[in-house]
Amino acid sequence: MMSGSLVNIQTTTLSSPTSSVSLTGIDTTYNVYQCIVSGVKTATDDKDFYVKVTTSGTAQSTSNYNEVSKNLRVDTTFSNSSGSGNARWQPFSALGNASGENGNCVFWLYNFGTTEYSMVTIESSYNVYDIDLFGMQGGGFYGVAEANDGINFSLESGTNFSAGTFILNGLRT
Repeated sequence: MMSGSLVNIQTTTLSSPTSSVSLTGIDTTYNVYQCIVSGVKTATDDKDFYVKVTTSGTAQSTSNYNEVSKNLRVDTTFSNSSGSGNARWQPFSALGNASGENGNCVFWLYNFGTTEYSMVTIESSYNVYDIDLFGMQGGGFYGVAEANDGINFSLESGTNFSAGTFILNGLRT
């Protein structure tokens, strides 16, 4: 393998309704990991998309998630958002279940396999409502100095995903 190439660690494509997806296998093999989420659809209208780190395969539900972002919309001007002490990261919100509504994200994961704060950059684009395009560019960190072995995805109120592909890659340096 050549330097700069991505090595697939795990791919999950949903074939039935699922309430949560975890991608694990992060350790110190790679300095940087990439996670791609595409074609996410929800079984119930108007649900937020949540992201958490995992430790020993379990999603961490503490209030230690911090993020900042630039939010882009086709129907109005951009906005900024930030938050600290949250229970999760939220790359997009109000995802619906109508035809054409879906969400997509790319995450770059740093320090996950170490005992330093796990950090992410997040890029998302999603269609909601009357197929308005939204996007978000931002980043965050999980404020607990522990080794995190993966990343977990869920929807507001425990709603099921009805579709989506979730990919975890390691970046060979």
